[in-house]
Amino acid sequence: MSNDLTWRQRLYIIIFESDTKAGQRFDTALLLTILASLVVVMLDSIQAIHLAYRDLFSALEWGFTALFALEYALRLYSSPKPLRYAFSFFGLIDLLAVLPAFLALAFDDAQYLLIVRVIRMIRIFRVLKLRQYLAQANFLLTALRASRRKIIVFLGAVSSLVTVCGTLMYVIEGPANGFTSIPTSVYWAVVTLTTVGFGDITPKTPLGQMVASLVMITGYSIIAVPTGIFTAELTQALRQEGQLQHDCPHCGKSRHEANAAFCNRCGSPLFPREAR
Repeated sequence: MSNDLTWRQRLYIIIFESDTKAGQRFDTALLLTILASLVVVMLDSIQAIHLAYRDLFSALEWGFTALFALEYALRLYSSPKPLRYAFSFFGLIDLLAVLPAFLALAFDDAQYLLIVRVIRMIRIFRVLKLRQYLAQANFLLTALRASRRKIIVFLGAVSSLVTVCGTLMYVIEGPANGFTSIPTSVYWAVVTLTTVGFGDITPKTPLGQMVASLVMITGYSIIAVPTGIFTAELTQALRQEGQLQHDCPHCGKSRHEANAAFCNRCGSPLFPREAR
């Protein structure tokens, strides 16, 4: 590390960069600290252990909170754009890793929100040089974005279906058989359609049992629909990997085969020919 760098620049390299030995050591120590704090939170949720080691866990938790608060402050100090970091994904997660400890002063159960620190383990991708896995995860995000409208329409249709079935069961069974209201009946329809079947509410009349059978069969029929939609979009996203992204000057198509010189839709040249 060059001696010409300022203290703030050195901090930035250590905290934000994982390509240097100092940065890798910092990230490794941070991940181990996060893991230790998660173990403390989980053990503290066990009543017998909590009663026996309450003071120890409290001291450890405040120690971890102080370390994470110091780390967050150093990130803000060393970042060239503190506000941009503060409102970034990792910036918000780093802040959420500290806030629950202070919220626990007013709300006892708020301390268990500290389990949000597990999200900070995403930094392991930087330490272990697993960025290629993050690139592959981008295919999933692309497929989700492409299929969101179809899935929203599907969910709307399913919501309408369970509302109709729930209302029908309320009319058929009534409060005497456990269908005390339309919302309760809709809850039964959702549980039945998804083939979960808790069994807390069951139809008693033959007509109600027939409707329940139809709802179960319908559930088996449509449960694979969103999976198929997502799989189709994921396949499309994988096919587009390595394709040339260039707008055709004639028809506007944006994706073409790799090394293509002409548009496969209209046949027009993708690039202007050089004058000789």
